[in-house]
Amino acid sequence: MYPRLVVDLKKLESNLDAVAKITKEEGKCSLMIVTKGLCADAEMAKMVAGHKAVDFMADSRVMNIKTYADEARKNGKKTVLLRIPMHDEVADVAKYVDLSFNSELSTIRLLNEEAKKLGLVHNILLMIDLGDLREGIFYQNEDLIFETVEEILSLENINLYGIGVNLTCYGAIIPKNDNLSNLTALAAKIEEKFNIKLEMVSGGNSSSIYLVGKGELPAGINNLRLGESFLLGNDTAYGEKLPGTVGDALVLEAQIVELKEKPSLPIGEVGVDAFGQKPYYEDRGIIKRAIIAVGKQDTDIDSMEPIDEKIDILGGSSDHIILDVTKSDKEYKVGDVVAFTLGYGGMLKTATSAYVEKAYVK
Repeated sequence: MYPRLVVDLKKLESNLDAVAKITKEEGKCSLMIVTKGLCADAEMAKMVAGHKAVDFMADSRVMNIKTYADEARKNGKKTVLLRIPMHDEVADVAKYVDLSFNSELSTIRLLNEEAKKLGLVHNILLMIDLGDLREGIFYQNEDLIFETVEEILSLENINLYGIGVNLTCYGAIIPKNDNLSNLTALAAKIEEKFNIKLEMVSGGNSSSIYLVGKGELPAGINNLRLGESFLLGNDTAYGEKLPGTVGDALVLEAQIVELKEKPSLPIGEVGVDAFGQKPYYEDRGIIKRAIIAVGKQDTDIDSMEPIDEKIDILGGSSDHIILDVTKSDKEYKVGDVVAFTLGYGGMLKTATSAYVEKAYVK
Protein backbone atom coordinates (compact mmCIF):
# COMPACT_ATOMS: atom_id res chain seq x y z
CA MET A 1 0.00 0.00 0.00
CA TYR A 2 1.06 3.58 -0.68
CA PRO A 3 2.22 6.00 0.51
CA ARG A 4 4.91 4.05 2.30
CA LEU A 5 8.19 4.66 4.00
CA VAL A 6 10.80 2.15 2.89
CA VAL A 7 13.28 1.49 5.70
CA ASP A 8 16.50 -0.13 4.57
CA LEU A 9 17.71 -1.79 7.77
CA LYS A 10 21.01 -2.82 6.17
CA LYS A 11 21.82 0.78 5.29
CA LEU A 12 20.73 1.97 8.73
CA GLU A 13 23.00 -0.58 10.37
CA SER A 14 25.85 0.54 8.13
CA ASN A 15 25.17 4.16 9.15
CA LEU A 16 25.19 3.06 12.77
CA ASP A 17 28.54 1.34 12.28
CA ALA A 18 29.94 4.55 10.77
CA VAL A 19 28.76 6.93 13.51
CA ALA A 20 29.82 4.44 16.19
CA LYS A 21 33.35 4.46 14.75
CA ILE A 22 33.45 8.26 14.86
CA THR A 23 31.90 8.55 18.31
CA LYS A 24 33.49 5.68 20.19
CA GLU A 25 36.80 4.95 18.46
CA GLU A 26 37.77 8.48 17.45
CA GLY A 27 35.84 10.58 19.98
CA LYS A 28 36.21 8.22 22.97
CA CYS A 29 32.55 8.88 23.87
CA SER A 30 29.69 6.61 24.83
CA LEU A 31 27.00 6.33 22.17
CA MET A 32 23.37 7.27 22.74
CA ILE A 33 21.12 6.48 19.78
CA VAL A 34 17.97 8.59 19.51
CA THR A 35 14.96 6.71 18.14
CA LYS A 36 12.37 9.49 17.90
CA GLY A 37 13.14 10.45 14.29
CA LEU A 38 11.69 7.15 13.13
CA CYS A 39 9.03 7.18 15.87
CA ALA A 40 10.76 4.29 17.70
CA ASP A 41 10.00 1.92 14.83
CA ALA A 42 10.05 -1.63 16.19
CA GLU A 43 12.34 -3.10 13.52
CA MET A 44 14.82 -0.25 13.82
CA ALA A 45 14.73 -0.40 17.64
CA LYS A 46 15.43 -4.13 17.58
CA MET A 47 18.45 -3.59 15.36
CA VAL A 48 19.77 -0.77 17.58
CA ALA A 49 19.21 -2.79 20.77
CA GLY A 50 21.27 -5.62 19.33
CA HIS A 51 24.16 -3.42 18.17
CA LYS A 52 27.23 -3.89 20.36
CA ALA A 53 28.43 -0.29 20.05
CA VAL A 54 25.24 1.29 21.42
CA ASP A 55 25.26 2.16 25.13
CA PHE A 56 21.95 4.05 25.47
CA MET A 57 18.63 4.16 23.60
CA ALA A 58 16.87 7.50 23.87
CA ASP A 59 13.57 9.06 22.89
CA SER A 60 11.59 12.18 23.72
CA ARG A 61 8.36 10.25 24.38
CA VAL A 62 7.85 7.81 27.24
CA MET A 63 5.26 5.92 25.19
CA ASN A 64 7.97 5.19 22.60
CA ILE A 65 10.44 4.02 25.23
CA LYS A 66 7.80 1.66 26.65
CA THR A 67 7.76 -0.23 23.35
CA TYR A 68 11.43 -1.20 23.53
CA ALA A 69 12.47 -0.87 27.19
CA ASP A 70 12.56 -4.63 27.78
CA GLU A 71 14.51 -5.28 24.57
CA ALA A 72 17.00 -2.52 25.34
CA ARG A 73 17.61 -3.63 28.91
CA LYS A 74 17.89 -7.28 27.87
CA ASN A 75 20.74 -6.21 25.58
CA GLY A 76 22.46 -4.14 28.26
CA LYS A 77 21.35 -0.72 27.04
CA LYS A 78 20.05 2.02 29.34
CA THR A 79 16.82 3.74 28.28
CA VAL A 80 16.86 7.54 28.23
CA LEU A 81 14.11 10.19 28.19
CA LEU A 82 15.36 13.27 26.34
CA ARG A 83 12.46 15.63 26.94
CA ILE A 84 12.08 17.12 30.42
CA PRO A 85 9.43 14.92 32.11
CA MET A 86 5.92 16.20 32.64
CA HIS A 87 4.63 15.89 36.20
CA ASP A 88 1.83 13.59 35.12
CA GLU A 89 4.22 11.06 33.53
CA VAL A 90 6.76 10.64 36.34
CA ALA A 91 5.37 7.22 37.35
CA ASP A 92 6.05 5.84 33.87
CA VAL A 93 9.41 7.59 33.74
CA ALA A 94 10.53 5.94 36.96
CA LYS A 95 9.36 2.55 35.67
CA TYR A 96 10.52 2.50 32.05
CA VAL A 97 13.37 5.03 31.93
CA ASP A 98 16.84 4.45 33.34
CA LEU A 99 18.08 8.01 32.81
CA SER A 100 16.01 11.17 32.34
CA PHE A 101 17.01 14.71 31.43
CA ASN A 102 15.89 17.26 34.02
CA SER A 103 16.14 20.93 34.91
CA GLU A 104 13.32 21.47 37.45
CA LEU A 105 13.63 20.50 41.10
CA SER A 106 9.86 20.06 41.49
CA THR A 107 9.97 17.32 38.85
CA ILE A 108 13.07 15.71 40.32
CA ARG A 109 11.38 15.56 43.74
CA LEU A 110 8.40 13.76 42.19
CA LEU A 111 10.73 11.31 40.46
CA ASN A 112 12.36 10.65 43.82
CA GLU A 113 8.98 9.76 45.31
CA GLU A 114 8.06 7.44 42.43
CA ALA A 115 11.46 5.74 42.45
CA LYS A 116 11.09 5.17 46.19
CA LYS A 117 7.75 3.41 45.63
CA LEU A 118 9.44 1.07 43.14
CA GLY A 119 12.48 0.50 45.33
CA LEU A 120 14.73 2.03 42.65
CA VAL A 121 17.32 4.76 42.33
CA HIS A 122 16.52 6.89 39.28
CA ASN A 123 19.37 8.47 37.30
CA ILE A 124 19.09 12.04 36.07
CA LEU A 125 21.15 14.20 33.74
CA LEU A 126 21.00 17.82 34.85
CA MET A 127 20.62 19.98 31.77
CA ILE A 128 22.70 23.13 31.36
CA ASP A 129 21.77 25.90 28.89
CA LEU A 130 24.88 27.17 27.08
CA GLY A 131 22.97 29.77 25.08
CA ASP A 132 20.65 27.89 22.74
CA LEU A 133 17.86 28.93 25.13
CA ARG A 134 15.89 25.72 25.18
CA GLU A 135 16.00 23.53 28.31
CA GLY A 136 18.49 23.76 31.16
CA ILE A 137 19.77 26.03 33.90
CA PHE A 138 21.63 28.96 32.35
CA TYR A 139 25.33 28.22 32.61
CA GLN A 140 26.27 31.66 33.99
CA ASN A 141 24.00 31.16 37.01
CA GLU A 142 26.41 28.92 38.91
CA ASP A 143 24.81 29.62 42.28
CA LEU A 144 21.52 28.14 41.09
CA ILE A 145 23.32 25.19 39.51
CA PHE A 146 25.17 24.42 42.75
CA GLU A 147 21.99 24.82 44.84
CA THR A 148 20.19 22.41 42.51
CA VAL A 149 23.01 19.88 42.65
CA GLU A 150 23.09 20.09 46.44
CA GLU A 151 19.40 19.23 46.75
CA ILE A 152 19.65 16.46 44.14
CA LEU A 153 22.45 14.85 46.14
CA SER A 154 20.24 14.91 49.23
CA LEU A 155 17.50 12.82 47.58
CA GLU A 156 17.75 9.14 48.51
CA ASN A 157 16.25 7.70 45.32
CA ILE A 158 17.88 10.01 42.78
CA ASN A 159 21.39 9.66 41.38
CA LEU A 160 23.03 12.63 39.66
CA TYR A 161 24.40 10.72 36.67
CA GLY A 162 25.88 13.76 35.01
CA ILE A 163 25.21 17.00 33.18
CA GLY A 164 24.34 17.68 29.57
CA VAL A 165 23.57 20.33 27.00
CA ASN A 166 21.36 20.69 23.95
CA LEU A 167 22.42 22.95 21.11
CA THR A 168 21.14 23.75 17.60
CA CYS A 169 17.55 22.49 18.03
CA TYR A 170 15.96 25.82 19.04
CA GLY A 171 18.41 28.71 18.89
CA ALA A 172 20.46 27.05 16.11
CA ILE A 173 23.63 27.70 18.11
CA ILE A 174 26.40 25.54 16.69
CA PRO A 175 28.47 23.51 19.16
CA LYS A 176 32.06 24.73 19.30
CA ASN A 177 35.07 23.93 21.46
CA ASP A 178 34.62 27.21 23.32
CA ASN A 179 30.96 26.81 24.31
CA LEU A 180 31.25 23.08 25.09
CA SER A 181 34.32 23.85 27.19
CA ASN A 182 32.00 25.83 29.47
CA LEU A 183 30.15 22.56 30.12
CA THR A 184 33.29 20.59 30.91
CA ALA A 185 34.56 23.36 33.18
CA LEU A 186 31.25 23.34 35.03
CA ALA A 187 31.41 19.56 35.41
CA ALA A 188 34.86 19.89 36.96
CA LYS A 189 33.61 22.54 39.40
CA ILE A 190 30.68 20.34 40.45
CA GLU A 191 32.95 17.35 41.02
CA GLU A 192 35.39 19.38 43.08
CA LYS A 193 32.79 21.26 45.12
CA PHE A 194 30.75 18.18 46.04
CA ASN A 195 33.53 15.58 45.97
CA ILE A 196 31.70 13.40 43.44
CA LYS A 197 32.43 11.87 40.04
CA LEU A 198 29.95 12.53 37.24
CA GLU A 199 29.54 9.50 35.01
CA MET A 200 28.35 11.49 31.99
CA VAL A 201 29.05 14.87 30.44
CA SER A 202 26.83 14.77 27.36
CA GLY A 203 28.00 17.16 24.67
CA GLY A 204 24.95 17.35 22.48
CA ASN A 205 23.40 15.75 19.44
CA SER A 206 24.19 15.19 15.77
CA SER A 207 25.37 18.81 15.51
CA SER A 208 28.35 18.02 17.77
CA ILE A 209 29.74 15.00 15.96
CA TYR A 210 31.64 17.11 13.39
CA LEU A 211 33.94 18.29 16.20
CA VAL A 212 35.36 14.77 16.52
CA GLY A 213 36.70 14.79 12.99
CA LYS A 214 38.24 18.24 13.51
CA GLY A 215 39.83 17.17 16.80
CA GLU A 216 37.95 19.95 18.60
CA LEU A 217 35.61 18.05 20.92
CA PRO A 218 36.64 19.03 24.47
CA ALA A 219 38.33 16.15 26.31
CA GLY A 220 35.80 16.22 29.14
CA ILE A 221 32.87 15.38 26.85
CA ASN A 222 32.22 11.62 27.13
CA ASN A 223 28.82 11.14 25.47
CA LEU A 224 27.07 12.11 22.22
CA ARG A 225 23.38 11.65 21.37
CA LEU A 226 22.86 10.75 17.73
CA GLY A 227 19.60 10.56 15.80
CA GLU A 228 19.73 12.29 12.43
CA SER A 229 23.38 11.38 11.86
CA PHE A 230 22.46 7.70 12.23
CA LEU A 231 19.18 7.83 10.32
CA LEU A 232 20.09 10.24 7.53
CA GLY A 233 23.89 10.36 7.68
CA ASN A 234 24.04 14.08 8.44
CA ASP A 235 26.21 16.29 10.56
CA THR A 236 23.47 18.75 11.53
CA ALA A 237 25.76 21.67 12.34
CA TYR A 238 26.72 22.29 8.71
CA GLY A 239 24.66 19.69 6.84
CA GLU A 240 27.65 17.67 5.68
CA LYS A 241 27.42 13.93 4.97
CA LEU A 242 29.35 11.93 7.56
CA PRO A 243 32.07 9.53 6.34
CA GLY A 244 30.73 6.05 5.68
CA THR A 245 27.04 7.03 5.79
CA VAL A 246 24.29 7.25 3.18
CA GLY A 247 21.24 9.49 3.01
CA ASP A 248 18.82 7.09 1.38
CA ALA A 249 18.26 4.52 4.12
CA LEU A 250 14.74 5.96 4.37
CA VAL A 251 12.74 6.56 1.19
CA LEU A 252 9.17 7.83 0.86
CA GLU A 253 7.18 6.31 -2.00
CA ALA A 254 3.87 7.74 -3.19
CA GLN A 255 1.55 6.88 -6.05
CA ILE A 256 0.41 9.15 -8.86
CA VAL A 257 -3.37 9.61 -8.83
CA GLU A 258 -3.68 12.25 -11.56
CA LEU A 259 -1.49 13.20 -14.51
CA LYS A 260 -2.56 16.06 -16.79
CA GLU A 261 -1.18 18.94 -18.82
CA LYS A 262 -2.30 22.23 -17.31
CA PRO A 263 -1.09 25.83 -16.97
CA SER A 264 1.59 26.43 -14.36
CA LEU A 265 -0.18 29.57 -13.07
CA PRO A 266 -3.53 29.31 -11.24
CA ILE A 267 -6.26 31.43 -12.82
CA GLY A 268 -7.94 34.12 -10.75
CA GLU A 269 -7.13 36.24 -7.71
CA VAL A 270 -4.59 34.58 -5.42
CA GLY A 271 -5.52 34.49 -1.75
CA VAL A 272 -4.12 32.26 0.99
CA ASP A 273 -3.93 28.49 0.83
CA ALA A 274 -5.40 25.97 3.28
CA PHE A 275 -2.54 26.68 5.69
CA GLY A 276 -2.95 30.44 5.69
CA GLN A 277 0.03 31.09 3.43
CA LYS A 278 0.03 33.16 0.26
CA PRO A 279 1.81 31.00 -2.35
CA TYR A 280 4.09 32.12 -5.16
CA TYR A 281 3.85 30.51 -8.58
CA GLU A 282 6.43 30.47 -11.35
CA ASP A 283 5.16 30.79 -14.92
CA ARG A 284 6.44 27.67 -16.69
CA GLY A 285 3.80 27.67 -19.39
CA ILE A 286 1.82 24.47 -19.97
CA ILE A 287 3.38 21.64 -17.96
CA LYS A 288 2.76 18.00 -17.20
CA ARG A 289 1.48 17.98 -13.60
CA ALA A 290 1.38 14.82 -11.51
CA ILE A 291 -0.59 14.66 -8.29
CA ILE A 292 0.61 12.11 -5.73
CA ALA A 293 -1.47 10.79 -2.86
CA VAL A 294 0.51 12.14 0.07
CA GLY A 295 0.39 15.62 1.56
CA LYS A 296 1.31 18.03 4.30
CA GLN A 297 -0.56 15.93 6.85
CA ASP A 298 1.99 13.18 6.21
CA THR A 299 5.27 14.89 5.36
CA ASP A 300 7.16 18.16 5.11
CA ILE A 301 7.26 19.23 1.47
CA ASP A 302 10.30 21.43 2.07
CA SER A 303 12.19 18.46 3.51
CA MET A 304 12.00 15.94 0.67
CA GLU A 305 13.80 15.50 -2.64
CA PRO A 306 12.64 13.46 -5.65
CA ILE A 307 15.08 10.68 -6.50
CA ASP A 308 14.26 11.46 -10.14
CA GLU A 309 16.27 14.71 -10.30
CA LYS A 310 14.23 15.99 -13.26
CA ILE A 311 11.06 16.22 -11.17
CA ASP A 312 10.20 19.45 -9.34
CA ILE A 313 7.90 19.73 -6.34
CA LEU A 314 5.50 22.61 -7.00
CA GLY A 315 3.58 22.55 -3.73
CA GLY A 316 0.82 20.72 -2.00
CA SER A 317 -2.19 20.58 0.27
CA SER A 318 -3.15 18.38 3.21
CA ASP A 319 -3.53 15.24 1.10
CA HIS A 320 -1.76 15.99 -2.19
CA ILE A 321 1.62 17.02 -3.54
CA ILE A 322 1.84 18.54 -7.01
CA LEU A 323 4.84 17.64 -9.16
CA ASP A 324 6.15 18.99 -12.45
CA VAL A 325 7.27 15.90 -14.39
CA THR A 326 7.58 17.66 -17.75
CA LYS A 327 11.36 17.29 -18.07
CA SER A 328 11.64 13.77 -16.72
CA ASP A 329 13.06 11.09 -18.99
CA LYS A 330 10.46 8.66 -17.68
CA GLU A 331 6.99 8.58 -19.19
CA TYR A 332 4.99 8.56 -15.97
CA LYS A 333 1.42 7.34 -15.89
CA VAL A 334 -1.33 7.17 -13.28
CA GLY A 335 -0.53 4.43 -10.79
CA ASP A 336 3.24 4.85 -11.04
CA VAL A 337 5.24 5.39 -7.87
CA VAL A 338 7.50 8.37 -7.25
CA ALA A 339 10.27 8.08 -4.62
CA PHE A 340 11.82 10.74 -2.39
CA THR A 341 14.70 11.01 0.04
CA LEU A 342 13.86 12.88 3.21
CA GLY A 343 15.30 15.54 5.45
CA TYR A 344 14.71 15.57 9.18
CA GLY A 345 11.31 17.26 9.06
CA GLY A 346 10.04 15.01 6.29
CA MET A 347 11.30 11.91 8.08
CA LEU A 348 9.75 12.90 11.40
CA LYS A 349 6.28 13.65 9.99
CA THR A 350 6.29 10.66 7.65
CA ALA A 351 7.34 8.22 10.39
CA THR A 352 4.66 9.61 12.71
CA SER A 353 1.78 9.60 10.21
CA ALA A 354 -0.71 6.79 10.64
CA TYR A 355 -1.46 7.09 6.91
CA VAL A 356 2.02 6.12 5.77
CA GLU A 357 2.83 2.40 5.84
CA LYS A 358 6.30 1.03 6.47
CA ALA A 359 8.15 -1.51 4.35
CA TYR A 360 11.54 -2.98 5.18
CA VAL A 361 14.65 -3.99 3.31
CA LYS A 362 16.52 -6.51 5.48
